[in-house]
Amino acid sequence: MEQRRILVVEDHPETQELLHYNLTAAGYEVRQAADGHQALALLGRWRPDLILLDIMLPGQPSLDGLEVCRRLKQDPVLRQIPVIMLTARADEVDRVVGLELGAEDYVAKPFSPRELTLRIKLVLRRAASTEGAPESLWQREGFAVDFAAHEMRVDGELRPITATEHKIMKELVGARGKVLSRDKLLDAVWDTDFEGTSRTVDTHIRRLRAKLGRYGEWIETIRGVGYRFKA
Repeated sequence: MEQRRILVVEDHPETQELLHYNLTAAGYEVRQAADGHQALALLGRWRPDLILLDIMLPGQPSLDGLEVCRRLKQDPVLRQIPVIMLTARADEVDRVVGLELGAEDYVAKPFSPRELTLRIKLVLRRAASTEGAPESLWQREGFAVDFAAHEMRVDGELRPITATEHKIMKELVGARGKVLSRDKLLDAVWDTDFEGTSRTVDTHIRRLRAKLGRYGEWIETIRGVGYRFKA
C-alpha cells in the first residue's frame, strides 16, 4: 500500500517533533512547515493526503491557520485535501469558524497522540470513500447545485455557498422527500466532537433559504423534528 502523506503546519519545535515522531511511527510520510507561507509554497510542489494545520501561526505578512484553510478550500485543486485544525484556544468561535471554512475536524492542545492518530485515520477513511465519485449535478426549474464543483445557482445567478452549507444541501437533496432530524444533520455535516445544538442547524438553514431566494420554501420545516427538501 502506498504510504500516506501528511503536511504538518506548526511553528512550535516541541510540537513539531512530537507530531513527526508519532506520525512517522504510525507509517506516514511527514513534511513540515513553520508558517502559512511555507505551507502554501510547499503545496505548490508536493501534495499531501491530509494537512494538520495550527490556527496560531507566525509570519509576515500575517497568515494564520484560518486564512490558510480559507485559501485551501477556495482552491479548485487543493480544496479536496482534508484539513484537521490544531488549536490551543478554548474559544469555541475558532473551532466553529474552522469548520465553517471546510476543515474536516479539529483537535485541541494539549492532545493525545493516540487520539490524534485515530482521528487522522478516520478522516482519511472518509476522504478515500469519496475519491473517484462521479460528478453530481442536481437541478430543478431555475435552481441547480453542482456538488462536485461546490457551486449553487439560482435562476442562472451563482450564489456563494460555504463548505458547511454545501454539506447541508447535499444531505437535504440526497434525502429529498424524507425528514432529516436536526441531530442527524449535526452528525452528518459536522461529523466531529463539535458540541453544536439545534440552533446551529437552524441558523444555517435560515441562511440557505435566503440564498435560495424563491426556492427557499423547498426546505420545509417539520415542527419539532427537523427539515425536509420537498422539491
